[in-house]
Amino acid sequence: MNGSWAEIDLAKFDANIKCVRAALRRETSLMLVVKANAYGHGLCEIVKQAAASGVTWFVTAYATEARAIREILPHVRILVLGAVHPDDAPELAALNITPVVVSEEHGLALSAVARAAGIKLKVHLKVDTGMGRFGVPWADVARVFERLSRSIALEFEGICTHFASVEIKKPSLGPSQMDRFVEVCGQADHFAGRKLFRHASSSRAFLYHDPWDLDGVRPGILLYGYGAGETLMRVKTEPILQWKTHVMQAKRVSAGTTVGYYSTHVTPLPTTIATIACGYADGYHRALSNKGCVLIGGRRCAIIGRVSMNWITVDCGPDSNVKFGDEVVLIGRQAGEEIWAGELARQARTIAYEILTSIDNTVPRKYS
Repeated sequence: MNGSWAEIDLAKFDANIKCVRAALRRETSLMLVVKANAYGHGLCEIVKQAAASGVTWFVTAYATEARAIREILPHVRILVLGAVHPDDAPELAALNITPVVVSEEHGLALSAVARAAGIKLKVHLKVDTGMGRFGVPWADVARVFERLSRSIALEFEGICTHFASVEIKKPSLGPSQMDRFVEVCGQADHFAGRKLFRHASSSRAFLYHDPWDLDGVRPGILLYGYGAGETLMRVKTEPILQWKTHVMQAKRVSAGTTVGYYSTHVTPLPTTIATIACGYADGYHRALSNKGCVLIGGRRCAIIGRVSMNWITVDCGPDSNVKFGDEVVLIGRQAGEEIWAGELARQARTIAYEILTSIDNTVPRKYS
């Protein structure tokens, strides 16, 4: 009764993984993205289940996440997509963690540290084909790679890029980015003297463009159950996380009762108000004030008043028999009704990624 908790269905996660794996060619690797605490689902248990489900590649944003995975899984492949600090090169090499080179300067710095330590560091080259974020500009790849490939301290194993947009019914930069990437891959292969491991597609590109699978795909949100709701997509996956809490107080109120900070809601009729244990400190978006819904007793109950730090007030209706201790579903399913992160995202004018990753790490995760 001390607050909310999240329930993660590992059987559904396993089914999602197998569904995506079945859509790929045997020779294409599934590289599971587990950054941001596995999109809010809990890094440690997610990577253990993924490994048990046959995943051998994991992708992180930071070296700290990669280290945490290595402590659990000694033999899987781990790729860090962020710009690792050059001073971390010896530890990454010792742990068999692969960083990406995001610029010529970054590559030279990694090479200098690795050479001084007497090690050879396995790396992938990140190419900026239009995202405008990390990566060597695609037009400069031949020149930069020719120079970096001379380093005896760097072993280039792969090359990658990231799509800025992938759409079907409206203009997208995706096709142009892929054309650029294919071109620079050929240049890099020439200087490397062999074909490098190529990967570009994250969840959305995987769903729409089979030819872009290449040697590996990097799905994230798709395997956690989101992003595959449109037609023409290759697979369907299910959300694996439910977020729940309890009713802390229920009371009957008359019409004209003001609710919450600054009285942003006034009850139009007599009703029952429940105060539930969750708030923006737990990661429930304040933008859902007077907008969102929760499930109590299998019914949708509207959030009334402002979401506060630890509590949310909801209108359960005049005929409700809600009571202290009743289970409340913030995200998930209850008695045939359901509310998922995508719905909350639309109401809060954001994306499901932010809803899920906002769930505070102190909120207990329960796995089944």
